[in-house]
Parts: sequence; C-alpha cells; structure tokens
Amino acid sequence: MLIQSRPLADPEVAALAAAEQRELREFTGGAAGRDIGTHRDTCWLTVVLAGRVVAYGGIQVRDDDTGELEHLYVRPAYRRRGVGRQLLAALEELAYQRGHSLVRVETGPYLSVAVTFFRACGYEPVPGAGGPGGGLYRRCFAKRLPVPA
Repeated sequence: MLIQSRPLADPEVAALAAAEQRELREFTGGAAGRDIGTHRDTCWLTVVLAGRVVAYGGIQVRDDDTGELEHLYVRPAYRRRGVGRQLLAALEELAYQRGHSLVRVETGPYLSVAVTFFRACGYEPVPGAGGPGGGLYRRCFAKRLPVPA
C-alpha cells in the first residue's frame, strides 16, 4: 500500500471523486452529494494498491488549531481491509505536521457506516453548523491529536 499526495485534478483522483458522488446520489436517491472543494489549502492524499488509486481524502485548514477532513472515500471493493483507517491515520499525521492539534469531520446522519467508522477511530460528537452534532443533516465529530512526548 502506497499513500501519496496527488492533486485533485489528477485523472485517477477525479475519477474516484466522481465515483464517490455517484455513490452518495444512489444512496440518498439523488438528494446528496457534496461539491469537491477547491480550497487552495487542502492537501489531498491517495491510497494506491497495485498501481490503482483506491482511496482519497484531504485535510483543509479550518483555523490555526484545526484541520477539517475532506471527502474520505474508499472504493467499495477495498473496504473492510484497513485502507480507510490507514488513510485516516496519514491524514491525521498530515494535520499534525501542519500544526493542527484537532481534526474535525462532518458527515451525514444517513451514512451510519461513516459515523461508526469515525467513532471507532476516536472521533467524538461536537457542535457544528446548525447546532449540536451539526444539525439535522450533518453530524460533526472531532479528535484531539496526541501531544508529542
């Protein structure tokens, strides 16, 4: 497994992002799908297996202390193999290297697998846009990164 930085414009990453959006629309009956951010401060990482990009995610600067997780997505055929956890760990390390001590993520309450995943990885519910837990259509979580010894 190779984790590497690639721009969002990379054709393989763009194809993966399109697959993510299709899956979200299918899952919600066409009601969901988020624009893939073009924030200049977002750093994107990919997971490459056997020469193929199978997962991607990004860290965006939210404020001096906080990084925001963007679009963590793993192709369905590669789920439940630890790919998502390894990518998340790499994104948390990237956030730490960028000087963040906290990582936040928003997900939809209808994505129960994502909610379970982030909770299992040490993320706790936090207030977000729309009130505690992110309001009716979003669930917000955060994880404090370890302080170096």
